[in-house]
Amino acid sequence: MATRIKDSIHAFEAAALMRLLPARPRLLALGEPTHGEDTPLEIRNELFRQLVEQEGYRTIAIESDCMAGLLVDDYVTSGRGSLDEVMKHGFSHDWGAYPANRELVRWMRVHNDGRPASEQLRFAGFDGPLEITAAASPRQALTALHGYLATRVDADLLPCTAETLDRLLGADDQWTDPAAMMDPAQSVGQSAEAVQLRLLADDLVALLDTQTPHLLTATSADDWDRARLYGRTATGLLRYHHWMADTSPARMTRLCAQRDLMMSHNLLAVAARGPAFIHAHNSHLQREKSTMQMWEGPVEWWSAGALVSARLGEEYAFVATTLGTIRHQGVDTPPPNTLEGLLYALPDDRYVIDAPRLATALGDTRPALRESPWFGYAPFDPAHLADTDGMVFVKDVLDVPHS
Repeated sequence: MATRIKDSIHAFEAAALMRLLPARPRLLALGEPTHGEDTPLEIRNELFRQLVEQEGYRTIAIESDCMAGLLVDDYVTSGRGSLDEVMKHGFSHDWGAYPANRELVRWMRVHNDGRPASEQLRFAGFDGPLEITAAASPRQALTALHGYLATRVDADLLPCTAETLDRLLGADDQWTDPAAMMDPAQSVGQSAEAVQLRLLADDLVALLDTQTPHLLTATSADDWDRARLYGRTATGLLRYHHWMADTSPARMTRLCAQRDLMMSHNLLAVAARGPAFIHAHNSHLQREKSTMQMWEGPVEWWSAGALVSARLGEEYAFVATTLGTIRHQGVDTPPPNTLEGLLYALPDDRYVIDAPRLATALGDTRPALRESPWFGYAPFDPAHLADTDGMVFVKDVLDVPHS
């Protein structure tokens, strides 16, 4: 079997990965099969550095809050704030505690120091302001959009005042109540105020769009781009909260789909600025539908990667990461009849793999899907090898304590 897959295996380096692709993609997406481990993040950092130095990539976007990510981008481009503050407030999902994320931000700041804006690296979060059990209040995004427009367009064109928004938004804790995820009745997402806010958010985004020629002369391109982010986030969050209040059987499908839709809109906006390196869970970046077993039953939806790939075609590339062991989580040496087992038998610790070529080499001898003893690890499904542009294999994931 080893001789059949030999031609699909390459040294771990960005150049080998790029040779698998027909052209340099606008979005090069690297997935990971689990969260909470530093080794895949170190792999990401190493590839990003090589892509910057050898391929001209200038942006990295990760699965983190898009609004909080603005703090990180400000720090790496201008030095605004401190590294400690940015790691504390610039990431969602507690990602700021991971040493590899801290090293990424530190390295980007050092790289950018003294360089002109056109040569600087940029950072973006592309997830919505969402956690697994709660969603943020739309206040930050909605009021930021209103504030941007209020200082740049005729007041008569605004659909409402800032005071009206504040009254309709009410207390933020009613939006962020984690009980709403399990009980739709606890959500305010379909209240009369929420319905009115959705209309106003739509009107504010329409005003932003209709005033684009003026705004691009009256403000910087970065400020206008951020205003568009505010608009996407406000409308996306209000739609997410609407479905949190839903009582139909499709509730969780709609919530998962809405989150990935928000991700896809942010990724397309990143792509419009130039080539970018993307990092998130495999399930958010793959081209096929994503699935998850929830407390209400199985859920299936189109991933952000599937949505973006449908729009960008060959300008979107997806590279999955698969792992050998995560022993501190009970994921031990993979069985030899699995894809991970075949790769684990190879001598080196890390590889770049030509996934379609490997699928051809394996022919009808498809490896078994590996079973995971840990719910946080999702093994790669060998059935999707031919639909994946490439793979990265990491033999052993080491336990790294986080602060």
